[in-house]
Amino acid sequence: MKWKDRRWPVLFGVLIVIGYILGGCCFGSPGAESKEESGWETGERDRDISGELVYSGSMDLGFARGFFVDYYEGGYRLIGTRDKRRYLVVPEGGQAPMDLEEDIVVLKRPVENIYLVATAVMDMVCELDGLDLIGFSGQGAEGWSMEPVRTRMEEGRILYAGRYDSPDYELIVSRGCSLAIENNMITHCPEVREKLESFGIPVLVDSSSYESHPLGRVEWVKLYGVLIGREKEAQEAFDRQEKALERVGSQEASGKTVAFFYITANGMVSVRASSDYIPAIINLAGGRYIFEDLGEEGGRSTVTMQMEEFYHRAKEADFLIYNSTIDGEMETVEELIRREELLKDFKAVKQGNVWCTDRDLYQRSMSAGQLLEDIHSMLSGDEGRQGEMVYLYRLGLGEEPDGER
Repeated sequence: MKWKDRRWPVLFGVLIVIGYILGGCCFGSPGAESKEESGWETGERDRDISGELVYSGSMDLGFARGFFVDYYEGGYRLIGTRDKRRYLVVPEGGQAPMDLEEDIVVLKRPVENIYLVATAVMDMVCELDGLDLIGFSGQGAEGWSMEPVRTRMEEGRILYAGRYDSPDYELIVSRGCSLAIENNMITHCPEVREKLESFGIPVLVDSSSYESHPLGRVEWVKLYGVLIGREKEAQEAFDRQEKALERVGSQEASGKTVAFFYITANGMVSVRASSDYIPAIINLAGGRYIFEDLGEEGGRSTVTMQMEEFYHRAKEADFLIYNSTIDGEMETVEELIRREELLKDFKAVKQGNVWCTDRDLYQRSMSAGQLLEDIHSMLSGDEGRQGEMVYLYRLGLGEEPDGER
């Protein structure tokens, strides 16, 4: 990386603390590193998978720790994923080696009629102009905020084929599905994976959400570029996000504190664990996530607390960012205060520094660079740049809280 950041020692420390508690670089239990997993990072893994294939190199990964790609002559690619599964991508018209190691799943290009359950992957596929290869979705049209996806589902070009735990096997098999891309929830339903595989449908688990560095999540686009034969486009998409990080990372840190939260239906407050990628983006943008010591509960990326605790710990935060991806966007601070009256005492509310996320933020897995720039603009008070934000907007004051400004 070409870092010229005067804050790099601080950022490096932040990233080390963030580590991979979220399940990151370790391909075993979250927060624990195994020898096998270290081997994947250092290149100490078996590449002699067939007498017919000649190893020619490996994909350069700067941030992602949840997968690898090895190159073989003739356009063959070997993908390895966090759950220790391996997949040989065979070029169109090619044949799988007869002596291929038994545990390796063969995927022949073109990989099409994909059953896509992992919602984070859809934005990556869109970025690669690969929607034509998606045949089935794990959620209905109403669940998608991305217009191209919703339109295709409404037109019947992408079919709803059931959730991760209850797929429509008959539909998937009858339409010639060649691959199921699942999220980590499939680990709770091993019988679903077994049944899909019994029908000859390979299953690949997307673990991009386990990457704690924002660019680690984005870098998974390179894996999907390999799958669908658009590696050059995937590299270009990743490079655009990395450049955004470099632009912001070269500037002075503001040190201003930020709370990112959501109020649940029962009045609790849901915040991001300190190891999550959202706090990482806040810190990289030059701010400081107000909850620096929140670990994960059962491997989850969120922590739920009582409003009284949130009040005590976040009342003096310089900025509040409300997560609207759950129950929709709002327009004014007054709307937020109606959800919880205690918020009117918060410093950020009194100073008009309350912001809201765009509703489709979480479906936009390729948003890291843009979100980083948005948060940096929020922190810096750059009003000109704030008008160009994509994923954040400032809440209007509405009625003045308690007559204060």
